[in-house]
Amino acid sequence: MDRVTLRGLRARGHHGVFERERAEGQTFVVDLVLYLDTRPAAADDDLTRTAHYGIVAEEVTAIIAGEPVELIETLAQRIADQCLKHDPVEEVEVTVHKPDAPITVPFDDVTVTIHRTRG
Repeated sequence: MDRVTLRGLRARGHHGVFERERAEGQTFVVDLVLYLDTRPAAADDDLTRTAHYGIVAEEVTAIIAGEPVELIETLAQRIADQCLKHDPVEEVEVTVHKPDAPITVPFDDVTVTIHRTRG
């Protein structure tokens, strides 16, 4: 499978277990790897035969900014489900970063990475 990768998609969301996270919100960052066969699109130089990464990026940031969930695992699953709605995409890897997670010790980032396959 070929890969189309989007890194560093950012949006403000209100996800989290704690009331403060839901009320104030925070920035979430998402990295995606879309697995698909790019040969049909390349052969015809046809955008409709591949994953339109601009549209995927808009959809992902809308999910981040959308309905709050408690867990970034749930957020990652929603993003994966949306990516797999694009016909050429056979598999997707989603990493959700929560760099402002409410942790009481110094840290750089918290991530959850999932890999999902169509069907």
